[in-house]
Amino acid sequence: MIPARNSLAFWHLLAIITITFWGTSFVSTKVLLNHGFSAVQIFSLRFAITYLILLAASHKQFRSKNWKHELILFISGITGCTLYFWTENTALSFSPSSNVALIICANPLLILIFGGIIYKSERLGKRQILGCLVTFVGMVLVVLNGKFVLKLSPVGDLLACSAGVMWAIYSLVVKQLNGKYNSLFITRKMFFYGTLMSIPALFIEARGDVSKVLDIPWQNFMEPVVAFNFLCLTVFCSLFGYLVWNNVLKQLGTVLASNYVYVAPLITMITAAIALGERITPIAIVGAAAIIVGMLLAEFKRKT
Repeated sequence: MIPARNSLAFWHLLAIITITFWGTSFVSTKVLLNHGFSAVQIFSLRFAITYLILLAASHKQFRSKNWKHELILFISGITGCTLYFWTENTALSFSPSSNVALIICANPLLILIFGGIIYKSERLGKRQILGCLVTFVGMVLVVLNGKFVLKLSPVGDLLACSAGVMWAIYSLVVKQLNGKYNSLFITRKMFFYGTLMSIPALFIEARGDVSKVLDIPWQNFMEPVVAFNFLCLTVFCSLFGYLVWNNVLKQLGTVLASNYVYVAPLITMITAAIALGERITPIAIVGAAAIIVGMLLAEFKRKT
């Protein structure tokens, strides 16, 4: 039975569904990388197509009410879209994936700290904080998956930290628009600025060579596996994911909703085991249990 839309259980369910899509996105991205697409090409194309779909669905209002709101949308777009994916994908080329996943998935702790400082309504109780910490420990065990060897890579690790900071900024900044605009408008504007700022990223990747910027392997979309995974990234991870997530942030609160990000490595682990045949160790299973326990603890709200 699906919870009623006005109940918190409904929004928790949507948060889980969204994180499930985002958890599988790493596998889809890896498939596209293996078929000749660059990291910047992948997120640039998915941003552009997502924006066009949103524009077709909502095109009555193009500008926000004032320049302050427009600036907030611009910051949300470049931090939550362009800079987040750019720094994350680039970090993977310098550091092991375990390092990157650990650093980036620590961003809910940043949101927990800064969200409580900036917004009084976002401050959590002791039980919720304990739940967040238990979930974080579980996430570490899942990401390491029994391999307790981390290789330091200053450039890659710094980029991974930057990605986590970008997501934290997006999560806290976009909160200021709650109640002022609907999620469709906010998400559409975010992807507009995300797409716009992806153009310089393409030129930087191609080192200013226009021919390389336009050198996208369009013919590979004829392969069903490429078309399917790109569809998943565009429709489920970008269009559905961000549209729903902006509503989830509003309904559950930025700090508590961001705690669900810890579940992404668990989803990625399960997906990789099914699709890529990767092994799941007992340590990872313990971590998965800790994530679930921590999430349950975090759901208990303070008594007012």
